[in-house]
Amino acid sequence: MANDPFASFKAAQREGWALFAPLETLTTPPAGALVAFAGVKPGQAVLDVACGTGVVAVTAARAGAQVKALDLAPALLARARQNAEVAGVAIEFTEGDVEALPYPDASFDVVLSQFGHMFGPRPAVTVAEMLRVLKPGGRIAFNTWPPELFTGLMFALVSRYVAPPPDVPPTVLWGDPSVVRERLGDAVEALEFDREIMLTPCLSPQHYRATIEGTAAPLLKLVQSLSGEPAKLAQFRAELEALIARFTKQNVLLQHFLQTRAIKR
Repeated sequence: MANDPFASFKAAQREGWALFAPLETLTTPPAGALVAFAGVKPGQAVLDVACGTGVVAVTAARAGAQVKALDLAPALLARARQNAEVAGVAIEFTEGDVEALPYPDASFDVVLSQFGHMFGPRPAVTVAEMLRVLKPGGRIAFNTWPPELFTGLMFALVSRYVAPPPDVPPTVLWGDPSVVRERLGDAVEALEFDREIMLTPCLSPQHYRATIEGTAAPLLKLVQSLSGEPAKLAQFRAELEALIARFTKQNVLLQHFLQTRAIKR
């Protein structure tokens, strides 16, 4: 990444997401939904992009696919390898960048990503790379967060307190079907969307807020940046807790997500 204009941004992402592992219990059910939505079949060559702790990769491997997986954060890859070992599946994990996938053209039958590829700073580059390594007639499928629902609104709240880099589009645009349709363009056909809900146990808004402040990169960064402004940090926390309360019913936080799938032409 020596000549990468976003090298420092990606370095911050690598460091910030290193503590994500405790959230894998929450993202495991959506991983099952994604693998089913993508129609992964035994024997298919599958790539999990921005694999995190490997919940999608392990799910696909347990379905009989031949899986490779890539992530920017070494700490998450270490956890992913542990998860694969416990599950008794063979997966090739690689440290790498979604904007420069280290695989030949047309290598995979299915390319997947769960809440990961959307953090690539240049959507056009990300799309080009994911489609480049996908075989013609292969399927691309991913989960993202709609901007108008809880997680999208949370990211928007964070950006009001810590402005993202001006040349990096908001992550939650990946949760807008019209934007996804434009980004995939004529390179795909049979584009389809679906909605699912990630059910997150939530003893109180304060409990969930404390959890994500210690595990999710945007929240980690925000808390660090406001460490010298206690009043502003308290204001953010109050707003976040109110948002959490809006989407919580009977000790369950409802985190709606968008599923996308398409066939490469």
